[in-house]
Order: sequence, then structure tokens, then C-alpha cells
Amino acid sequence: MLDDDTLKLVRLATAAAQDKKAFEVAILDVSEVTSFTDAFVLCSTSSDRHLEAVAEAVLRKVKENRRHPLHTEGGSGSQWVLVDYGEVIVHVFTEERRSYYNLEGLWGDARRLSPADIGLEEPGPLPA
Repeated sequence: MLDDDTLKLVRLATAAAQDKKAFEVAILDVSEVTSFTDAFVLCSTSSDRHLEAVAEAVLRKVKENRRHPLHTEGGSGSQWVLVDYGEVIVHVFTEERRSYYNLEGLWGDARRLSPADIGLEEPGPLPA
């Protein structure tokens, strides 16, 4: 179970990703299956440019709440950005890279949460 501070950080990162139209946003509560972090926030983007915009929005929104990442990795051309806040790790992927690494499958024993489960609205369907 995620504590209040961790849940707040998950909400901030998830809301920032949703605001920039990231899709397939998922939260994995890994607190019962690993000791190095409590939660993953995973989201998909449609391009490298979209990926960078989403990652920057997460960094900015969390920084506004006086939190700074311990480490960031990836960026332009990598198709994956990882932002490590200690108790929460945010993974921003292109669709292709997310499918390739399949973190949801790798961490299949973790409790999966949706944005609605943490008090955020689910985004509507993507335009056709």
C-alpha cells in the first residue's frame, strides 16, 4: 500500500503526463515486490517530441511541489525517459519501446492501478 506522500507524488506525475496527452497511463504499486522503489508510473507517447514534452511536464509539475529527481535517464532519440524520485519512478515511453520492454509483464506481481484509482479522471479516447 502506498503512503500519502508517495501517492501525492504519483498523482502529480500522472496528472502532468495526462495534461500533455500521454496515453495508456498505468501505475504499478511495487512496494510489496521490491525494496528499491514503491511505485512506477508508466505512460506512452506517440513520438520522440511528444515523449520529451511529457517528461518535461512531469519534471516541471513535480518541481513546483518542491521535489527533485534523484536521477534522470534517456531523452532525445532514446524513446524512453526514466525519472527517478526514489519512492516513485516515472517511465515515459514511445509505444514501440513500451511494448518492447513490457514492464507491466515483468512486474506482473505488482498491484496495477489506474488514474481513477488514485483520484484522477481517466482521459477520454484518442481522436481518430
